[in-house]
Amino acid sequence: MKKLILVFLFTGFGCTTFAQQTQKIIDKTNIDHFYTCSLDLLLDTLSINYHLNIVFERDSVSKFDIAEHFFNESLKTVLNKVCSDNALHYWIESDGTIYILQNTDDLARLKQLNRLKQTRLGNVKPLIEEPKAPPMHYLFSIGGKVIDQATGESLPSATLKIRNTNITTSTNTDGNFTLFNIPSDTCVVEASFSGYQTDYIRLNAKNINTELVFGMFKALNTLNEVTVLGRKSGVMNTDTKKVGVLQLTPASLDKLPNIGEKDILRAFQLMPGVSATNESSSGAYVRGGTPDQNLVVFDGFTVYQVDHLYGFFSAFNSNAVKDVQLYKGGFSSIYGGRLSSVTEINGKDGNHNQASFGVDLSLLSVNAFAELPLSDKSSLLLAFRRSYQGPLYDKIFKQFNTSTVQGGPGGGGPGGPPGGGGFGESTTPASHFYDADVRYNYRINKTNSFTWSFYNGEDKTDNSRALQIPSFLSSTTGNINITDYTKYGNTGSSIKWFSQWNKKVHSNTYITYSSYFNDRVRSTSGTSTDSNGNTTSFANGTSEKNNLHDIGVKSEWEWQINNKYKLLYGGFGNFQKINYGYIQNDTSILINQHNSAFSGGTYAELEIEPTDKLHLQPGIRDTWFQPTGKLYIEPRLSASYVINENYTLKAATGEFYQYMNEVTREDIVNGNRSFWVLSNNSNIPVSEAKHYMAGISYENDKFLIDVEGYYKALSNLTQYTIRQTGMGPGTVSSVEQDFYTGTGRAKGIEILLQKKLGNYTGWLSYTLADAKNKFSIFGTNYYPADQDIRHEFKAINMYHYYRWNFSAVFIFSTGHPYTAPLSSYTITSPDGNTSTAFNISGKNALRYPDYHRLDLSATYDLIKINGNKIGSIGLSLFNVYNHTNIWYREYQLQNYAAITTDVNYLGFTPNITLSLRWK
Repeated sequence: MKKLILVFLFTGFGCTTFAQQTQKIIDKTNIDHFYTCSLDLLLDTLSINYHLNIVFERDSVSKFDIAEHFFNESLKTVLNKVCSDNALHYWIESDGTIYILQNTDDLARLKQLNRLKQTRLGNVKPLIEEPKAPPMHYLFSIGGKVIDQATGESLPSATLKIRNTNITTSTNTDGNFTLFNIPSDTCVVEASFSGYQTDYIRLNAKNINTELVFGMFKALNTLNEVTVLGRKSGVMNTDTKKVGVLQLTPASLDKLPNIGEKDILRAFQLMPGVSATNESSSGAYVRGGTPDQNLVVFDGFTVYQVDHLYGFFSAFNSNAVKDVQLYKGGFSSIYGGRLSSVTEINGKDGNHNQASFGVDLSLLSVNAFAELPLSDKSSLLLAFRRSYQGPLYDKIFKQFNTSTVQGGPGGGGPGGPPGGGGFGESTTPASHFYDADVRYNYRINKTNSFTWSFYNGEDKTDNSRALQIPSFLSSTTGNINITDYTKYGNTGSSIKWFSQWNKKVHSNTYITYSSYFNDRVRSTSGTSTDSNGNTTSFANGTSEKNNLHDIGVKSEWEWQINNKYKLLYGGFGNFQKINYGYIQNDTSILINQHNSAFSGGTYAELEIEPTDKLHLQPGIRDTWFQPTGKLYIEPRLSASYVINENYTLKAATGEFYQYMNEVTREDIVNGNRSFWVLSNNSNIPVSEAKHYMAGISYENDKFLIDVEGYYKALSNLTQYTIRQTGMGPGTVSSVEQDFYTGTGRAKGIEILLQKKLGNYTGWLSYTLADAKNKFSIFGTNYYPADQDIRHEFKAINMYHYYRWNFSAVFIFSTGHPYTAPLSSYTITSPDGNTSTAFNISGKNALRYPDYHRLDLSATYDLIKINGNKIGSIGLSLFNVYNHTNIWYREYQLQNYAAITTDVNYLGFTPNITLSLRWK
């Protein structure tokens, strides 16, 4: 066993201050000296001469010889030189200690050995200074902010605790906190946050009357030792006090496999209760809900389309995102207008201290960002992402067009994106997407700040192609020309004013704008020639345009009354306008809707902790909706009870209304399409849901076991049906449209087993669910909803080995339901013209085969000599064993026969991503 000798000189007390002092010494101290010695003796000399605490493994370091003349060079240059020449790293901890590392994972071991050594030598001293005077103040409140020391970025959900007490709190989305009933002005406040070193401040008679600012230093890029006082450390975290809440750290997403790049919304699909088998959508299918029932809020404004490239990317650039939370149900009265869930996304403020830049390159896209401090009070973040066509792009879109052709009537069901296969032909559409983020932050003073946020994203796809009529249909020959062009996108912006009125009250006031559009043109034309040489021409097509505008204002207030009571309250108002047009054959306007609505209301919610074990959160929200002229009241309640240090019970219930819906236009032949509509006082009612949720969790330092059950009753759901007749060559199609009202129900049980700490981490999740709808147009019984999945199992495995991170993700679920044409027949009109019609199965009476796939990834971190991460290289293998999973089925009616085309999800798909960061 190696003999370890650790050199230690104690230079002061405290935490953050000493790291800054050490950094200042190595930056400002110049050395003009010629060294010819072993590296351990050089480090001893530097430690003694400049009063530095340098810790290293002597047996290993003494093997390196130094023969170097430094000509008036900084101590930082010296450390960089000797470490670089000998494949070493150095790391400065927040207590000012410098550790010399062969591997970044050596830090935990060296820290432990250092503590043992100092205990043996009797040099153990507190990390923070002792009180300088007896206490003078008692039972007072303090307030402050937690930020990243290097960037000035606020840190939401950081945990604050008064040492040796049960007094704790968490920072809000702006990084602010308040603590009440502090026992005395000699207490120590501890701040902790995932991925950062714990920070401490000793209170005194002076600083209790000022804003306490915790400038936290990042932890070394290692996973084998994590000390967390509150929020858990990992890619995905849960909140044991709240039912159905998931928290995500965007910086850790590169540890998971991906198709294009790290994706904040797809990561949520790996947790229980969020479907992971919708490869074609980044939208959240949460607990039997649909994506339009999930409210997505980015910096205060609503985002209506969350997909790029038909779901292979989400609309959100992870380089522009600071914090994400998903509420799977029973959510707070702060949020409204949706039936199922809420995804709240907060953008980065940008680096306040120094300019920083980054770029991510993959086989599908390029992603670049810049964070710029404009002054001592303002900062700017710019991020831009664009896809390009390459080998991986061609592979993805080949899935749309490479098909298995079957003659005669066959299965059908929920369609996918525009395009799709046909008759075994393969084409590559011309397509691209882009998105851009801009965020400007201005700190007016210590208690007021102004933020402007802007987002714009757009997708374009041209999947036009020519198809040959298969010879096996009949003796007819000919061709079919398909024009298929789609363009859709979002624009959103917000202006936020944050104000800290006093230690107890702060507010966020927003002015928001959001717009969405989706345009599609699809037409079919061609000729057919029968065995007698008779040629027939045919042409038909449709054009759809859907656009939405949303202008709003809202003010959100938080009053921390004391440690036991917090009041959340506010008001809001919105004006929304939706247009939808559906034109057939360039002349027949079948649908021409223009609707607008004003809504406004208030909310209030009280967070109560009468004891250390019980947490109650009653709330109420009221909304007046102009088209119906009614006031909608939504009571909410959530509660948790800590049985002991390991077990927690939790429950939630509430009533929820939705005033605008993305209804599905059923199209069994070409695939379903969706468009947004506003509720009215006639055929489109305001949808309603009631949530009932309960669960129990067990948690210790290493493991979390969480079990939750839910039941949702839904009413006034809207189904849109369009029936098209006359689909054969030479016939004129006609369309009939109807809105139908129905009910629904969703229930399920979710089980999560998570290993939180260590080199090997991850989780197992299982969901048993049932989602059903009932619409009179489809009969009197409940039938499986489009998104119904009975069983879903996920295994997420992550292993950390020095600078390597490996992951393996396995997903299994039972198949989605679908509706199929069963047979076709001919209708002859009185004028002698004929058309083709078909009989279909019961609504969603059939199911696709079971879905399963395995994804693997390996990421290597690029580390600077000083231990800071400057990028990574990642390899992802998607669907490793190349299993065929059916996406949807498309049908072409030709010569009175239905030709079935299976369109599949991605097979085996490798991807490489290079990420670089520099300042």
